[in-house]
Amino acid sequence: MPVKTWDLCVRFTHWTVAGIVAWNLFGPTDQTHRVLGYVAAGLVAWRIVWGFIGTQYARFSAWWPTRSHLNDYVRSLAARRPLHHWSHNPLGGLMAIALWLLILALAVSGWLMRLDAFWGEDWPHDLHTLLSTALEVCVCIHIVAAVVMSFWTRDNLIVAMLTGFKRDPGDKR
Repeated sequence: MPVKTWDLCVRFTHWTVAGIVAWNLFGPTDQTHRVLGYVAAGLVAWRIVWGFIGTQYARFSAWWPTRSHLNDYVRSLAARRPLHHWSHNPLGGLMAIALWLLILALAVSGWLMRLDAFWGEDWPHDLHTLLSTALEVCVCIHIVAAVVMSFWTRDNLIVAMLTGFKRDPGDKR
């Protein structure tokens, strides 16, 4: 029996930010790029708030990647028996945090590039470029990991993020 894990807020934020990131990484760097960057940062900020006040599986308490959770999960992967998590697994949680920090840092560096105080300075642009490259790499790792883990665990994580439901690993149907 499928279990409701991802609420509408989590799914809307995830897919909207994913769309904005795709647009901003591959589209023109114009006014729309700037506005969408700030919207993405606002959605990430909202998702962070939702991590404290949201539904059971959206809360940080359900998936925060502590050292012990990371160690246990990595050991389970090495043993080829990944532990099941209703929310993010610890590596997925670590990636979510990295992606959010990169998006927030990109918004700040993009804002800095527009300030008169930094007019003619190269470092804000260089920082923005470095952060966007780091985001591209993390997005690629995130997508590959979601696909690989979907096959490995037989729990389609992409469909779960679309529908909000994950398969119960105890259900042998």
